[in-house]
Amino acid sequence: MSEQAIKPRIEKIPLSEQVFRKLPIFLVPLLALAGLIAIGNPASWLTLTVAGLAMGMMVFIMASGLTVVFGLMDVINFGHGAFVTVGAFVGFTVLAWVAGWTASPSVLLNLAAVLVAILAAMLVTGLLGYAFERVIVMPVYGDHLKQILVTMGGLIVAQQMIHVVWGPDEMHLSRPEALQGSVVLGEAAIEKYRLVAVGIGLALFLAMRHVLKKTKIGLLVRAGVENGEMVEALGYRIRRLFLLVFMTGSALAGLGGVMWGLYQETITAHMGSDIMVLVFIVVIIGGLGSVEGCFIGALLVGLLANYTAFLAPKVALISTIALMVAILMWRPQGLYPVVKAK
Repeated sequence: MSEQAIKPRIEKIPLSEQVFRKLPIFLVPLLALAGLIAIGNPASWLTLTVAGLAMGMMVFIMASGLTVVFGLMDVINFGHGAFVTVGAFVGFTVLAWVAGWTASPSVLLNLAAVLVAILAAMLVTGLLGYAFERVIVMPVYGDHLKQILVTMGGLIVAQQMIHVVWGPDEMHLSRPEALQGSVVLGEAAIEKYRLVAVGIGLALFLAMRHVLKKTKIGLLVRAGVENGEMVEALGYRIRRLFLLVFMTGSALAGLGGVMWGLYQETITAHMGSDIMVLVFIVVIIGGLGSVEGCFIGALLVGLLANYTAFLAPKVALISTIALMVAILMWRPQGLYPVVKAK
């Protein structure tokens, strides 16, 4: 089959509409500028901005898989939080096994320990995603109410299984020596781990964008989001693509779980369900199925949460909800909605 046949339709878009679509790109720098004006102290602003970007990147990692799964498969997966939690606990176990590496003064051994923990978490959660899709999700394709019920049930079962395997107690997850402490830039102190989180999140976004825009598998995913029936009619096995995307989304949740656990330095069996509130807010703000929108939405949520926590701690409790309401009043379908063919 010709790749030209499966390319999403490209329509001539008026200039005014093109400008309107590009407006969300400016929201992050505008929010950062507003934060600088409100905070006043450049050193405090820089510390909070890096912290906000790091938080946003980690939320993006967890949300990116969920938004692609929804965009392609039309599946509302509340069980996504289970993969986050399992990833964190698998990462905790692996880091405990290589405790000699994490305590070593060698930066390479420290980074190798984190890499091994991340790969193990992604492998386990990817395989768990395979089983979850085959057993729980596949029977309820096309029925959102049943999807919510069965995936929420899957999340509860996963939490109880974590209690069985790792116990019900909160666990402390220590960062390797190389990722502890801060880097001083002028008068600002920036945690080393947050800089690493920003780097990993940005690298993942660029990699996902490249795969979706420049590769055949990405072309199939984008075409499947727009018109899955057309892709199926051209001879491509869309169900296998669904499964691959679901496993990838689950693996990304595992990656996010390890990073979030190291960020918080504590993990619990319900951490995945707790963070899912932020994840769903980011997915809704970005536009269901949009990786670019998810990325911008995550950065907005991270920055706003850190700025408001510093300026008005009580307001921080509702800042993300207020942001979602404001975005949806401006763009009811999110920043970059994916339009499906009718």
